[in-house]
Amino acid sequence: ARRYPVFYLLHGWAAIAESWQVEGNAGVVMDNLIAQGRAVPMLVVMPLGYGDMSFVTGGFGQWNDESRISNNLGRFSDALLSEIMPQVEAGYRVAASRESRAIAGLSMGGGESLVIGLNNPDTFGWVGGFSSAVMYGDFDKVFPGVGSPKAAAPRLLWVACGTGDDLMAPNRRLIAWLRSKGLQPAAIETPGIHNWPVWRDNLIQFASLLFKPPADH
Repeated sequence: ARRYPVFYLLHGWAAIAESWQVEGNAGVVMDNLIAQGRAVPMLVVMPLGYGDMSFVTGGFGQWNDESRISNNLGRFSDALLSEIMPQVEAGYRVAASRESRAIAGLSMGGGESLVIGLNNPDTFGWVGGFSSAVMYGDFDKVFPGVGSPKAAAPRLLWVACGTGDDLMAPNRRLIAWLRSKGLQPAAIETPGIHNWPVWRDNLIQFASLLFKPPADH
């Protein structure tokens, strides 16, 4: 009879919906965290993270065009909010509240998670990005509602990156911008590059914090 919180976990560019399972061992990580009492029982949803498949089939040059990044992200955001989440909430015993929803991902999925999570503050209470692709020229344009008095701050805003990752600089810039808007992101820097050992560790740390009172963080 219990309803569980739900964690939307997104993969990176050139990956597939199963990547967090096959390469990230997410199922093993989560089973162990829950069995050890380090994470609360939850559902983890790992959808295919492309709003426009040409964004990946068109090659890495897509990342040089901010309009292409925005188009892919906007379409995926629409699919997540209007298709994926309603299916999850209709088919599984999940709690449909802001406090019971988390979103995070790696690289492309980290960028998607931060933009979708922060631009939908009434939908997601827990937001994270691992080595996030946030190479935006104007954060005010990408995150129009951040800093608004009407927008509730996330229960947890977690921004992590490996110190040897090329995305370290844009993530530091984002963290500084978020702080300038009055938010208090947890800025996590760990040794490592843009690879799975970093992201598995990010998942362990982030999932251990979800859906708990602040004193337990």
